[in-house]
Amino acid sequence: MTLLHRRRLFAAAGLAGVAALPRQASAQPVDIARATGFIQATGNELAATINAQGAPLAQRRERVAAILRRAVDVEGVGRFILGRWWRTATSDQQAEYLRLFEEVLIRNLSARFGEYQGVRFALGRSQARTEDDVLVSTVIERPGGPPFSLDWRVAEVGGQPRVVDVIAEGTSLRLTTRSEYSSVITRGGSDVGALLAAMRQQIAQLASREGG
Repeated sequence: MTLLHRRRLFAAAGLAGVAALPRQASAQPVDIARATGFIQATGNELAATINAQGAPLAQRRERVAAILRRAVDVEGVGRFILGRWWRTATSDQQAEYLRLFEEVLIRNLSARFGEYQGVRFALGRSQARTEDDVLVSTVIERPGGPPFSLDWRVAEVGGQPRVVDVIAEGTSLRLTTRSEYSSVITRGGSDVGALLAAMRQQIAQLASREGG
């Protein structure tokens, strides 16, 4: 099964440019300049971690994990992606799903350190999409490959800017992953356990790809 596996650089994260976010009790108006600065700082930190050739892989993975936990609304995005299946999952399944979802985000990026060595990004236009979120556009460049666009949806969650979706070349990773996960559960007899098994398998494959 290909879940977030085939998505590009910061899929982790993820994480819809063409649809409004559902309004949440924790959502607050977000300032465009604040969102832009947040993405610039986060992008610079990720690029520096990816390009740190001298650091051991495990250490870089831990740095990526810390950045993603701080920058991404992992629980909010994860629950949105699981959608209606969240209500049918047991509390143990919900907890395991969120843990696996975070691990998938981290492993999807760390397994591609080699592909993105020398990565750089440039900020583009930032604009308010709704009263609750801002879309920050960037262009990702890497040696040996064509540049591609990556747009980040940023909302205020708990008083802090957080990434709530990533749009890779016009495609919402959050919506695409929601459809993929729902298909896995449906094929598994409407059992969330089928998705959890597939996610565990994906993590094992990504860990093998990066060597641990």
